[in-house]
Amino acid sequence: MTRVLVVDDEPQIARALTLNLRARQYDVATAADGSDALRRATDWHPDVVVLDLGLPDLDGVDVIHGLRGWSQVPIIVLSGRSGADDKITALDAGADDYVTKPFGMDELLARIRAVSRRTGSADPVPTVQIGDHLVDLAAKTITPDVHLTPTQWRLVEILLRNPGKLISQRWLLTEVWGPAYERKTNYLRQYMAQLRRKLESDPAHPRHLLTEPGMGYRFQP
Repeated sequence: MTRVLVVDDEPQIARALTLNLRARQYDVATAADGSDALRRATDWHPDVVVLDLGLPDLDGVDVIHGLRGWSQVPIIVLSGRSGADDKITALDAGADDYVTKPFGMDELLARIRAVSRRTGSADPVPTVQIGDHLVDLAAKTITPDVHLTPTQWRLVEILLRNPGKLISQRWLLTEVWGPAYERKTNYLRQYMAQLRRKLESDPAHPRHLLTEPGMGYRFQP
């Protein structure tokens, strides 16, 4: 049974999440502040953390940093903060996804399933299907035959090794081009357009290499 730690100081939201998750056979624990969340995570070892940013004692970003100091547990931020800077800060701190309140329960459950599938998927040599193409990240080959540049390969590798995870623009730019390029979002737009032309059956309506406007990109298997 998948363990979900819900961290939210709004009792109605915590109760609604608990009821919906338990009805779908999740094991649920709750915490109403950041300190309790860190203690429960240490003692209970959840499989997924659903985290509000506006906590009474610690900012949610500090909780993310605290968790990332020792754990790679998937973290889904569930917050009323809808600004792009808040989202990017949370993602860069180590969150795996970001859902803005008010939210649809079906969407949140889908995000939980996605990050749960990703858990333990750090296979160093995976092969991944994108539409009609099979990508071998170890051999750096794509069948049917597609040629990628080294930069395109680096982008594809980051996205494919994190299926379902929202990867921030800043993180991608820093990882692929270096810290001096963290604001060169036009680089990402150009390269992602190139990758879609090579890998998507309908580049104008991509199904796998998705843009999350103002935030980043996501590989949807």
